[in-house]
Amino acid sequence: MNDEDPGGETFRRRADETLREAYDPPMSLDAYVDHVLENPTAAASGARYVLAAIESQGTRTVSERGEQLDRYRFFDDPFNDGEHAVLGNTAALNAFVDDLRAAAAGRGNTEKITWIDGPTATGKSEFKRCLVNGLREFSKTSPGRRYTVEWNVTGTNESARSLSYGTGGDAAAWYRSPVQSHPLSVFPADVRESIADAVSAEATYPIAADIELDPFSREAYDHLESKYREEGRHDLFSAVTDRDHLRVTSYVVDVGQGIGVLHAEDDGTAKERLVGSWMGGMLRELESRGRKNPQAFSYDGVLSQGNGVATIVEDASQHADLLRRLLNVPDENRVKLDKGIGMDLDTQLIIVSNPDLDAELDRHAEKEGSDPLKALKRRLTRHEFRYLTDRGLEAALLRREIGDRNNVRGIGGESSEHDGGRAALTTTVRDDDGNVRRRELAPHAIGVAALYAVVSRLEADDLPASLDLVETARLYEDGELRRNDEVLTTDDVEFGDNDGRTGIPVTYTRDVIADLLSSGSDRSHPELAVEDVVTAEDVLEGMRDGLADAPVFSHAEVVEFESRYTPVVERLRELQRADVVDAALAAETVPADTVAEYVEHVYAWDADEPVETDRGGEAPDALVMKVFETETLGRFDDADYRGTEPTPAVAEFRREQVIRALTRYAWRNRGDEFSVDDVDLGEIPELKAVLEANDLADLKRRFPELDPAEWADPPANTETERVKSATIERLTEDGYSRASAELTSRAVMRDVREEWAALSDDGESDDETYRGSPTTLDGGGG
Repeated sequence: MNDEDPGGETFRRRADETLREAYDPPMSLDAYVDHVLENPTAAASGARYVLAAIESQGTRTVSERGEQLDRYRFFDDPFNDGEHAVLGNTAALNAFVDDLRAAAAGRGNTEKITWIDGPTATGKSEFKRCLVNGLREFSKTSPGRRYTVEWNVTGTNESARSLSYGTGGDAAAWYRSPVQSHPLSVFPADVRESIADAVSAEATYPIAADIELDPFSREAYDHLESKYREEGRHDLFSAVTDRDHLRVTSYVVDVGQGIGVLHAEDDGTAKERLVGSWMGGMLRELESRGRKNPQAFSYDGVLSQGNGVATIVEDASQHADLLRRLLNVPDENRVKLDKGIGMDLDTQLIIVSNPDLDAELDRHAEKEGSDPLKALKRRLTRHEFRYLTDRGLEAALLRREIGDRNNVRGIGGESSEHDGGRAALTTTVRDDDGNVRRRELAPHAIGVAALYAVVSRLEADDLPASLDLVETARLYEDGELRRNDEVLTTDDVEFGDNDGRTGIPVTYTRDVIADLLSSGSDRSHPELAVEDVVTAEDVLEGMRDGLADAPVFSHAEVVEFESRYTPVVERLRELQRADVVDAALAAETVPADTVAEYVEHVYAWDADEPVETDRGGEAPDALVMKVFETETLGRFDDADYRGTEPTPAVAEFRREQVIRALTRYAWRNRGDEFSVDDVDLGEIPELKAVLEANDLADLKRRFPELDPAEWADPPANTETERVKSATIERLTEDGYSRASAELTSRAVMRDVREEWAALSDDGESDDETYRGSPTTLDGGGG
């Protein structure tokens, strides 16, 4: 049996390896101190440990809300292929990391409580899951090991039964600190300070040295110390911490073990939720020694579970009474378990809430100085999560919500009309009879759904630079926007401060699409399963029509969001028309490589330099330039050349219209190195036309017999039939199914038919209507 033909033994061996890699063998206290001196992260505070986990994954550059930002890859959930990645909100995440950095360095932020705030479905739950996932996996790595202590009192005169968590016990058993007590807490305070001083010279951040043993561990320590003192031992600390009684062991950080999570449904008194509950039955069985025995304490409180790393309070508005009890935790790093028993606490406090916590905190705002919540508000450091205003990110999030894919790492605001928003999505659904059928979300369906959600989140009264909603969304996504020959970038405009605070949440869009996928359709076609296609139009209509019945929207929001439907539909038609016309004219389009070859030869011709080829340097090809200028551009004819040599008119065109534009581009994008390969030829007006020549004018000119009215069922052996067949074929090569290509091309041709009919009704001739096609450089006919 081998890995190529795995069996039970192989899988068992892999499991052994996985667990072996996640833990260090138990070590002595001396060995642990030596380890800390070499790797201070092994003794990091809770805040420092969370920071180390985040920084361990490095950063990447993203563009969000018009800014270039360094984003921590940790929040892309790299350990789980992006399943719980936090999309967007990079500025808020970076501010959270800055809080951790200040707390880890002890720069006055230790008394602060981090507050992650924002409306529903903005990624706060993903933030929590991503944090838990990342901390868990970091603790399985050698640099991220987290350590605590285990006790065994075997060898003393008294049974170890009193150290058990229940009514029984094994005298030879090891008992781990129930709250992940820090190993350095075993040392006396002055020795801890000496260890910290020895580490501080090499460490960027101080280690967690000012922490006492937890009550359970203190009971074990005191028990051992008392017995060895009675025996007259002078090396009491060595005797108590001997390898037979104390060992340092690593543990995997997880919920309930280093990470505390308090949910909305968790109940009990504030005291019980804060630190745990006493178990009365055990108290009657165990000796109390005049006070409540700490071994009888049930360490199930959220802060106790989170000791050592982090404590997360979800749905914080449901725990408003608890929040006031948290004030002494960041101030004193201590909780009171009972009147006679307290416990030092090392945890990074994080509360997560929807905006309703604002109302809870402002209940007594009118009292000003007498506001009982003023002290709490002063300690809260707020980081606001907002809805995404980047269509590409929203499309990625929507795909994840629908269940298409989880891997969203690397998405950072970069955009293309051929990204995940454009791509189709095919999935299976089960009908009421239990039958499974395949359904297709047509190309652009996810993209325009994301666009509609994004434009609903923009402040219409605060649009920058006279942009409309769709243009602003495109600028957010791409970082620039082209208006004829003008290029606007995010540096040219000022965005509003309120974008993303309200709008259509992704959960609403997800539910609309889910309903469409599970419902039937009355479409039919004799050969194609068009009834299984959910078009982009279907999705937009479903989103608009469902607004009024959705309880999450106010009447004013419904009216506003409905008013933003039309520009999104218009954008969809632009995208679909581009797809269909490009497919119809694909054989007529000039490849970018051909244009680039021409530019390179012209540039070399003017500089009297060779052109670099696979065979080495060669003279610029005069024939290549002539053919491009006469046949591709249609700018000149044979009379403008002496053989292949250009006349002054051609030479002037090359220098003034092509080279000058190339030089301007090179100057704008200058750097240490620049070549023709770096040029975006589409930015040079003189060449842009031949690269973007596919519009209705070109369609009309290239196929004069094409009849859009016959597109749905074209007569045999007609130009319409030939064009449709080629168009459908190319659309399927570009991500459409035959069914969605049929539906989309029909919708486009209906619009084309109406436009051409309107032009005919106006009495305009074809030559007048289509004069100025961008196919030619001079604006004349081709």
